[in-house]
Amino acid sequence: MSRWLSIADIAEKVQSGELKATAMVEQAFKSIEQCQKYDAIIATIPERAKRRAQELDGRIALGEQTGRLSGVPFIAKDNFLTFGSETTAASNILRGFEAPYQSTVIERLEAEGAICVAKANLDAFAHGGSTENSDFMVTKNPHDASRVPGGSSGGSAAAVMLDMAPFALGTDTGGSIRLPASFTGAVGLKPTYGLVSRSGVVAMASSTDVVGPLARTVEDAALVLDVISGRDLLDGTTVNRDPEPYTNLDRATVSEFKIGIIKEYMGEGVDHDVREQIQSTVEALQKAGADIQELSLPSLDLALAAYYIIVPAEISSNLSRYDGQRYGFSHPDATNLDQSYNWSRSEGFGREAKRRIMIGTYVLSSGYYDAYYKKAQQLRTKLIEEFNKAFKSVDFLVGPIAPMTAFKIGENTNDPLKMYLADAMTVGVSLAGLPAISVPVGLDRNSLPVGMQLIGQQRTDRKLFSLAKEIERLVK
Repeated sequence: MSRWLSIADIAEKVQSGELKATAMVEQAFKSIEQCQKYDAIIATIPERAKRRAQELDGRIALGEQTGRLSGVPFIAKDNFLTFGSETTAASNILRGFEAPYQSTVIERLEAEGAICVAKANLDAFAHGGSTENSDFMVTKNPHDASRVPGGSSGGSAAAVMLDMAPFALGTDTGGSIRLPASFTGAVGLKPTYGLVSRSGVVAMASSTDVVGPLARTVEDAALVLDVISGRDLLDGTTVNRDPEPYTNLDRATVSEFKIGIIKEYMGEGVDHDVREQIQSTVEALQKAGADIQELSLPSLDLALAAYYIIVPAEISSNLSRYDGQRYGFSHPDATNLDQSYNWSRSEGFGREAKRRIMIGTYVLSSGYYDAYYKKAQQLRTKLIEEFNKAFKSVDFLVGPIAPMTAFKIGENTNDPLKMYLADAMTVGVSLAGLPAISVPVGLDRNSLPVGMQLIGQQRTDRKLFSLAKEIERLVK
């Protein structure tokens, strides 16, 4: 395998004719073939990818401009609707489903010359933090094949770090971009809620789902966000993007940054190596002139409980569409409608999907709505208020992505509560709709990556990239 050039360099060299889009696509497929044992990829898209590469090379030979991502291969998590392959969300209930249209994000990338070469594995319907809940395969961590890559975008993160493509798309509902980025050593951005269209992306929880990039560098992630962000008439929750390109990173010096360390994220339960790497990075920032202070957000300790009420409630609603009638798996032996509903969903959904549907249906049911769902939403409001208060005194908040590094495959699969605790440091940000990025800051004693979480106010994604870039420079 050969390491990719930066995304901007690939596009520039393809546009100039120094590199060929067809060669870039061949390199991606070769890398995917060499790394099959990691089970990061559900499906490849060879015919369409090669055809698009040939078309690009032909247009460039005629002197046409083909976009900021000309000839750059990428991989999409398999919950993005794409042409040329099935879209399964790694669930048996969608096995065989071919999308009638592409997601807005895929269309925007292709309009700038990017080429989708494959679909990445994930926890089925993005329900999980380890990519062990896929109905098809368990993705392995590129640093240690006996460990998980994180989830639910584990296939996307592993693919990037295995050099299958320069970048991949993921989704983040409660940490599903940031956690695998941390576990694999990638850069992973969860943008401000609504900054990137969710049209054509299989829904998990509509009030926290976001789309974002996974890449090797901050600059690559910024370029991808610059292409995919902005309003979309097909998604009414989208918001206006920054008028400046996200690649125009603020030239602010570190001494201009006011950074708050989240007290609740640095206490008991955090591995010694994780805490040490975060503290070391904070000290480097302080030495470079940053204003560092410790801040407390008391409601963060309850964020996980609120998240696992609100999100399953939305999952219960969103997954009701998979009924065996319109698309996806339909049980062949059912003789009436009730049987078809029951048997199709019983066989089509995996254990984790069923678990979340049952929790969500329960908390929304008569007599329990006020006791659980309403209280969780009230806590969400309180959490947003605490974040807003914190941002009156600092520009950014920082802490770990997770209390641990990548754990062993199978270590937590029989303990859903233990698995959910891996999300403890990411779900609060999701409930508040804030942007956050995972930047690799070091390794633990087992040579496993540690990611640092940088959190900003809504719509400060570009400023967040500026801090991330400084950290990237400091820890090299």
